[in-house]
Amino acid sequence: MTTNQALTEPTGGVAGWAIDLMEQLGPAGAGVAVALENLFPPLPSEVILPLAGFAAARGDLGLVSAIVFTTLGSVVGALALYGVGAVLGRDRTRAIAGKLPLVKLRDVDKAEQWFERHGAKAVLIGRLVPVVRSMISVPAGVERMRVAVFLPLTAIGSLAWNTLLIVAGYQLGERWHVVESSVGIFQKAVLAGAVLAVGWFVVVKLRGRRSDGEKVQ
Repeated sequence: MTTNQALTEPTGGVAGWAIDLMEQLGPAGAGVAVALENLFPPLPSEVILPLAGFAAARGDLGLVSAIVFTTLGSVVGALALYGVGAVLGRDRTRAIAGKLPLVKLRDVDKAEQWFERHGAKAVLIGRLVPVVRSMISVPAGVERMRVAVFLPLTAIGSLAWNTLLIVAGYQLGERWHVVESSVGIFQKAVLAGAVLAVGWFVVVKLRGRRSDGEKVQ
C-alpha cells in the first residue's frame, strides 16, 4: 500500500471492512460484500458500491470487473433469500426476521406489499429501492415465482443499481462518500426512469392489441 492510499482509503466500520475485502480478494471481494449486503440489509449498498468505484479509480479493481462481480454477488444474495422464502414460507420467514438484529418486520411487509401490487415488475423495480431491493426476494420465493423469470429481472435491476453507484464512486474518487448522502436523488432518478420504461412498454402493448383488433374487424 502506498502512502497516498493509506491517507485516502477509509478505515473502520462497514467502509473499512469492505475495502479490506477488496484489497484481499480483488473484484471478488466486492462481490462477496454485496452478496452479504443482500442477505443483511443493514449493510448499506450506498457505501459498498461507491467504495468499489473508488477502488477502481485508484487502480485496485477494474471498473468493468467491479460491476460484473457486484452484480453476481447481488444475484447470489437474492437467490439465497428467494430460497429462504420458498423453503420456510411466509409465517416462519417473518418469525425468523423478527428475531434478527437490525431487521425490521415492516421492511419485510413493505417488500411483500410491493410484490402483491406489482408482481414480476416488483422484482425489477424493487432492486432500485434500498431495503426493498433485498427483501423483495423473500415474497418472490414464498410465492414460488419461476426462477427463469426471477433471475433475469434480478440481474437487470441489480446491474442498473450497481453500475450507477459504482460509476458515481469512480467519478468522485476520494469524494466517493458523497454518493451515500445523495443516493436518494440517484434512486428517484433511476426509479422514475424504470417506471417510465414500464409505462412505455404497456402503452406500446395496448396500441399493438388495438391495431390487431382493428385488423380483425
